[in-house]
Amino acid sequence: MTRATAQRITAWKDVWDSIANFQLPALLGWQDVAQRYRRSKVGAFWLTINMGVLIGALGLVFGTIFNSPMSEFLPFICVGLIVWGYYSQLVNEGCTTFISSSDTMLQLPIPFFTYILRTWWRNTIILAHNLVIFPIIILIFGKFVNFYAILVVPGFFFASLNILWMMVVLAILCTRYRDLTQIIQNIMQVCLYLTPVMWEPSRLPAGTRSMLMLNLNPFYHLISVIRDPLLGNAGTLINWCVVLGMAVVGWTVALLLLNRYRSRITYWL
Repeated sequence: MTRATAQRITAWKDVWDSIANFQLPALLGWQDVAQRYRRSKVGAFWLTINMGVLIGALGLVFGTIFNSPMSEFLPFICVGLIVWGYYSQLVNEGCTTFISSSDTMLQLPIPFFTYILRTWWRNTIILAHNLVIFPIIILIFGKFVNFYAILVVPGFFFASLNILWMMVVLAILCTRYRDLTQIIQNIMQVCLYLTPVMWEPSRLPAGTRSMLMLNLNPFYHLISVIRDPLLGNAGTLINWCVVLGMAVVGWTVALLLLNRYRSRITYWL
């Protein structure tokens, strides 16, 4: 067995052990949510209320600006904002996952990927709360999902694979270079306006530049594989190919990076 192969197995073992003992990050993630809303009668649904108000306000404003029918635009912006909020929160929290868990990491020999899964699960619980808004909106307008909605399952799975490797890479890099966290947060703010969350892709003028603006944006594809099935479309072949390709390449990089620097992370804390 070569040294490179042994290193890959070491990194893979960290990830596999975390997945095999998923009950630990699941419990920790659930406790994070419960602790945050302890003694609150509404609990995590405060986030749902806030998201619902935001969707209603932005939907009214941008729907009017773009002269779009509310029956079409409000479900579009609803899914877009919910999924974008999920992705952006995971990326931002991924930057500080190891730093915020430093006390535990320095005392207990828990696989590093466990902390990534904890952050992912905590935000997935919040996503589930926010998704309650979507069926309410489509029922208000008398719309229903079709059989394409089943594609949300593989779409969410592959999107999660991509977000998880991003979190691994960012957690390592931001632990070593603390200023990188602020840079990533600024980049995510810019990406919000570059990604079709509050505006529809069909609003872009036809041409190569517009297509490149969409196809070179990874978050456009990550949102599309979830939003399009909920809105009655399968999503484009490019969406699915890019998401799959990013998962393969991203996890290769993430495992190599985790394996190379996993022994140094605790010293950077």
